[in-house]
Amino acid sequence: MKWRYPVLSGVFALCLAWDVAGAEKRRPNVVFILADDLGYGDLGCYGAPDIRTPNLDRLARDGVRFTDFYANGPLCSPTRCGFLTGRYQQRLGGLETAIPVGAKHLGLPAAEKTIASALQGAGYATAMVGKWHLGGTDARAPNAHGFDRFFGLRGGNHDYFTHRENNGEADLYLDNQPVVVAGYTTYLLRDQALVFLEAMKAQPFFLYLAFTAPHFPMQGPEDSHRLVTSKDWASGSRATYVKMVEAMDAAIGEILAALEKHGLASNTLVVFTSDNGGERYGRNAPLAKGKGTLWEGGLRVPCLARWPGVIPAGTVSKQVAITMDWSASILKIARAKPPEHRPLDGMDLLPIISGKQEERTRTLCWRRVSPGFATTHRAVRRGDWKFIDEPNGRQYLYNLTSDIGEQTNLASQDTAQVARLKKLLDRWEARVSPPLSEVSPKAGRRDESDAEAK
Repeated sequence: MKWRYPVLSGVFALCLAWDVAGAEKRRPNVVFILADDLGYGDLGCYGAPDIRTPNLDRLARDGVRFTDFYANGPLCSPTRCGFLTGRYQQRLGGLETAIPVGAKHLGLPAAEKTIASALQGAGYATAMVGKWHLGGTDARAPNAHGFDRFFGLRGGNHDYFTHRENNGEADLYLDNQPVVVAGYTTYLLRDQALVFLEAMKAQPFFLYLAFTAPHFPMQGPEDSHRLVTSKDWASGSRATYVKMVEAMDAAIGEILAALEKHGLASNTLVVFTSDNGGERYGRNAPLAKGKGTLWEGGLRVPCLARWPGVIPAGTVSKQVAITMDWSASILKIARAKPPEHRPLDGMDLLPIISGKQEERTRTLCWRRVSPGFATTHRAVRRGDWKFIDEPNGRQYLYNLTSDIGEQTNLASQDTAQVARLKKLLDRWEARVSPPLSEVSPKAGRRDESDAEAK
C-alpha cells in the first residue's frame, strides 16, 4: 500500500494506490461517526423540537434507531478508548476521565492494540478524521494505532476557526505533522472524509469520523468574527448549539451522498452515535442529568445504523447496547481477528438488529474516577434495573422501564435488588482492573494479570 498526499494552498489532497493480490469477495466498508457531547434528545428522530436533522433522521428511517444505547463512559476519552480497544477502558488504567488540556503524556499506550490495527492487518484501508483525545505524542497518536491516514486534532477541543486550544496551542494535524488550514472545523472534517471516500474504489475501508460538534466552544459556521477566550470558552447558547448540530447533520448528509455517488452505500455499514450525553446546552430529555454523571443523561446516547439489505429499514431496537459492541460487530463483519491476548468485552449486534436473533438481557457497568482518585462513582444496568453507587454511601436504584427519568429512588424499598446489583458491580470491578491504589493516572497502562477476564 502506498499513500501520496500534498498539502497545497491549505487544502489537504490525498491519493491512494492499493494493490491486492488475488481476488476476493468485497467485504463491507465501515463508516463510524461519533458526535461530541450530543444529547439523547437532540435529533429529530429522538424528539428534538428545535433542531432540524433531516440526514440523520433519514439514516434512522433507512436502518435502525436504538432506544437503549449507552456510551462506554460519561466523558469523551473513556468512550473513545472503549471503542478503539473494544474493551472496558478500565482495563487500561488511567483512562477513566477526560485527558486534560496539555497532558500529552496521557492516553492510549503505544503498545495497546486497537480495532483499527486489526482491520489494517486484515487488509482494510483505515482513516481517522476528527477528534482523537487519546494522546498528544506521536507514539500515542492515530498513526501509531492502526490508522493509515489521520487529519484532525489530537486534543479534546479547539476553536472552530483558529484551531487553537484554550491554552493557545495550535491543534490540527495531518498524520503527525501540524498543519494550518483555514475553515470551520466541522466542514474541514467533512472535506477530508470526502477526499478519503473519493479514493476508495476497490478495497474495503474503515473510516472513523469523530466530529468535535457540538462540544464547546460554542461556535456556529457563521461565528468566525466572534473571538473566544479561555474565560468564555464554555459559554454560549442553545441557539448556537442548534446551529452546530445542524451543520454536523448537513456534513453527514454529504458523506451519505458521497457513498451513493461512488456506489459504496449498499456495501457500507454506517453507524452514528455520541461519546456521552449532552452538557449545559444539550437536550437529554426524557433522561436525568447529563455529561459527566452516571445517570441516564450522562450515559444513554442516540445511536443509528444503516446497512442496506442487512438491517431492515425502519427498525427500532430496544436492545441494551454500548459503544464497544460496535467494535465487536465491525471486526466480525470484516472477518478480522481481535487484538491478541485482549478478549473483547462487547457483543456482535448485527444478528439482533438484522432480525436473526432475539434481544438479549445485558449487564453493563460503568465507573468514573475523579481526578486524583479522590472519589469513585459506579453504576450497573441489568435488565430493567439500574443501580448507582456514589461516594459516601449514597445509593440509587431505578426501574428504567417504569422510570426512564430516574425520579424515584427505590434503594431503601428493595434492598435485595440493591445487594444483587452491587454484587455484580463488585465482581465486574474486580475483573477489569487492579485496585485504584495500584494505578497511576500517568501510567495509562492495562492490568496484564486480568487480560483474560471478562
